[in-house]
Order: sequence, then C-alpha cells, then structure tokens
Amino acid sequence: MEQKVYSVNGKETGTIELSDAVFNIEVSTGSIYHAIRNEAANNRVGTACTKTRSEVNYSNTKPYKQKGTGNARRGDKKSPVAVGGGTIFGPKPRDYSYSLPKKVKRLAMKSLLTLGVQEGRLTVVEDFTSENGKTKDVVAILKAFGVDKERTLIVIGGNDSMLRRAARNIPFVHVQAFDKLSAKELLYGRKILVLKGAASNLNSFYGER
Repeated sequence: MEQKVYSVNGKETGTIELSDAVFNIEVSTGSIYHAIRNEAANNRVGTACTKTRSEVNYSNTKPYKQKGTGNARRGDKKSPVAVGGGTIFGPKPRDYSYSLPKKVKRLAMKSLLTLGVQEGRLTVVEDFTSENGKTKDVVAILKAFGVDKERTLIVIGGNDSMLRRAARNIPFVHVQAFDKLSAKELLYGRKILVLKGAASNLNSFYGER
C-alpha cells in the first residue's frame, strides 16, 4: 500500500510503499488487549506492604482480664480485629511482570500500526532531527501538523539523542525507536509521526519474520 510522505512543514513531498503485512492486516483486538495489559503489569512497582500480627510493634500482654469485664475474650493488641492490629492476607512486595509470547506481541504491534493508518492518525514524515536539541525545533514541526497539546508519538529509525532531548520537555510527546514501540502509545496517541527511515525499518522488522 502507498502512503503519502510529508515534509517537516506539513507539505506533501511524495509517497512511500508500506508493507501490507504490517500496515494493512486484520486488526486483532485480543492481542492488543494482552499487549496493553502486559505493559501495565511490567510497569507496576509492586512495593505495597502491610504488617501481619507478628510484625506489628505492640505488647504481647492481654489488654484486660479473661473474665468479669463483660467483654469478649481477647488476646494481645496485635490481633487483626483490634484497631492498629495486624492485617490478614494484606499485600506484600511482589513482582507483577510477566513475559508475553513474541507472536502475540508482534501481532499486537502490527494491528496497532494498521489501526493508526485506518483511523488516519499515522503520518509518514521526511527524516528530521534537532541539531542543537532545542525544544522549539519539535514545537515548530508539531504546529505544522496541527498538533495542539494532543498525545503524540514520534517513531524514529535509531537512537537520535538530540531529537529525544528536544522533545523531552513536551509532556504530551513521546519519542520511541521503531524496534522499541509501546503498545500503549500506539493505541492512545492521537497523532503518530513516523519518520520515513523508521517506516522502511518497520516494513522489514515486522514484515519478514
């Protein structure tokens, strides 16, 4: 399939051939769900922690005598039924991350790229960078494509440190390499700017395996 290519000024400069095996497949909503869920789980810190009755710093003495008070029989103040006592089956630090099958992850990425093309959110742009890493360079390009505080993903062909530096001060812009894409950003990004070189890399990276 052919896709239009635009300059950094937002003007059409030509076309590029995008692989149908990557940008024009049947969208798999199930694989997208699993990819999003996997990323969310892998990003969880898992540091929630509560104290059991053996860890609460209280005395072991009985709060009152066994008989004659009219109250129920009580053990120490660390009992889970007491205010300030331990917690029953409370959370403990754990690792929530898990691995997703490669085929599912690849299908999800291709489905998300296809979805971006179908919904008109994906735009191929001539390769650009920021010579001095200034934020205004990226802001000018975003304005040319009508981006106004919309969640935007810029897909690059490699590790462009200057472009990443220029975009890091813009809270709604994310810069990711073609081989380290986030399913969450592809799904929720209102604008996906794919550099021409990155588009060619995506054709081979996801299309030939």
